[in-house]
Amino acid sequence: MTTHDDDGRAAAYRAAYDAQLRARGFAPGRAGAERIGPVLRTVHPQQGGLILYRDLGGLDGPELDAFIAAQRAYFAALGKPVEWKYHGHDLPADLPERLLAAGFTAGDRETVVIGEAADAAAEPRLPGGVRLRQVTTRDDFARIQALAEEVWGDDWSWLPPAMAEWVSGAGDPCTVLVAESPAGEVVSAAWARFHTGTEFASLWGGATLPGWRGRGLYRALVGARATLALRRGFRYVQVDALETSRPILARLGLVAAATTIPYIWRPDGGR
Repeated sequence: MTTHDDDGRAAAYRAAYDAQLRARGFAPGRAGAERIGPVLRTVHPQQGGLILYRDLGGLDGPELDAFIAAQRAYFAALGKPVEWKYHGHDLPADLPERLLAAGFTAGDRETVVIGEAADAAAEPRLPGGVRLRQVTTRDDFARIQALAEEVWGDDWSWLPPAMAEWVSGAGDPCTVLVAESPAGEVVSAAWARFHTGTEFASLWGGATLPGWRGRGLYRALVGARATLALRRGFRYVQVDALETSRPILARLGLVAAATTIPYIWRPDGGR
């Protein structure tokens, strides 16, 4: 049940999220990122493009349509897909319809949940014989790729080179953790980005093999990463949460602050 206190926290967290993370982008200063009008446009060699912003600076009507078309044309020339990261409180209210009319396709809605790192931090409670380990090598990143492909069924070949870049020191610091079974199998994996100049650490991943679900691994990985954030001086932890993980995060004190939907455009028109 949502309380007035939760509503107040959510509004405060959303304001901080907009002012800090969205205003700067999740990876400012990295190669391939540039400011175009009100947005930060980034090209990831392995993944394609990403468009982030705090707000659109009042763009509306035909001017907004032209701006959207210009971004689509830019990525069409590169032959790369692009994600426009839309939030439910973005203006104008008809932005989703304009993106769809421009050929973008809506992905799954996620909930931006935010909480105090101090509340979410916890000593991991793991099943017998399972250990958490920080990883930094391409071999381990390839093992995480295999896990993600087994769980989600998609092509995650972009992940090892992306992770290698993240942990190399380029952009905001990143820590990658795996949960390994007694036999050494990667059964769950997750990572955190520590956003320099803000109060936020963002938590990503958390995929767990079907046979290992319901045994506390996702919660343990959240607690471990929140502990790292707290030790590094970050106040908040933030997750783009699927419905399957929201109840766990709520029990750790994170509240729903916003919704987000990826709008994707692909050169071949595919999903």
